[in-house]
Amino acid sequence: MATLPDSLFGEPSAAERTTAPKSNTSHPPNSDLNKVSIEKLILALHNAHTRERALQLLSQNRSRSDDLAVLIWHSFGTMFTLLKEIMEIYPSLSKPDLTERASIRVCNALALLQCVASHPETRVPFMKAKIPLYLYPFLNTTIKEKPHEYLRLTSLGVIGALVKVDDKEVIYFLLKTEIVPYCLRCMDVGKGLSKTVSTFILQKILMDEEGLRYCCLVADRFFAITSALETMMEKISDEPSQRLLKHIVRCYLKLSESPRACPGLAKLLPQMLNDSAFTDLLRDDPTVMSSFHQLLRNVHENRLRENEDEYGTPKTDDSLKFSVMKGNLILAFTISPTS
Repeated sequence: MATLPDSLFGEPSAAERTTAPKSNTSHPPNSDLNKVSIEKLILALHNAHTRERALQLLSQNRSRSDDLAVLIWHSFGTMFTLLKEIMEIYPSLSKPDLTERASIRVCNALALLQCVASHPETRVPFMKAKIPLYLYPFLNTTIKEKPHEYLRLTSLGVIGALVKVDDKEVIYFLLKTEIVPYCLRCMDVGKGLSKTVSTFILQKILMDEEGLRYCCLVADRFFAITSALETMMEKISDEPSQRLLKHIVRCYLKLSESPRACPGLAKLLPQMLNDSAFTDLLRDDPTVMSSFHQLLRNVHENRLRENEDEYGTPKTDDSLKFSVMKGNLILAFTISPTS
């Protein structure tokens, strides 16, 4: 009986490599790949001897060809090869000793997937083939070592490329595949850039009507989102980040536009937003500052409605204070039963 190969992917085992007759076909050394065309680099992906260097060069030279995504998607076996690279590292994700070299190799493959996700001709087929699901294990890991962080951030970049274009079909796909919990995990365990990109993805989901409804439909889901945003606000006080704060403010703004979420948001909005240290980070961006003011107005108007009886008369058992300080809207609630 013939011996079955060790791998279903079709590459020979170590024993087979030593006993098999040598082929007369020679493969170009890695040094020669520096001079070859994009098309030949894609072909080099199919050979185990040249794959790592080809991944590196293609990732570094993505801007050289506007049609790289199309070539990757339509060339025979290339997407399979990239997915194979990704899946082979899965067993190492639960180990803290994942090497940086192995991580960077997979990140190069992920960068090519990002290229495919960004291109208008390949984005929808990429999504319909459910390729993003192969990235979710990288978003689910809680290990904070550098190799794991590289994989987390690059995977978020692929999802971020999908949501950059306002497409309801993309949002529906991400909601259906439960991307929100993965984003919240990255917001919790990721470093600065991972927090920023995952918050950006959440913001784009909230900007979609169906995405906003999804996030506010279940109380536990809404509280998980606001808790993750508040935790990041606390960390910003130690490591100020203007980009991250902008995305957080926009997330809060979209939540405040939901009639279902706004009453709860009025009680959960971090008091740190009153801190001038945070508003100073937004001052240079009039658009985000306007969003911040609109957030405070939405919450304030909701509080006013809550404190009116059915005839529109203000209730007397609570008092509400809304103040303007230093040219910025500062929201302050004072709940005090009247004697």
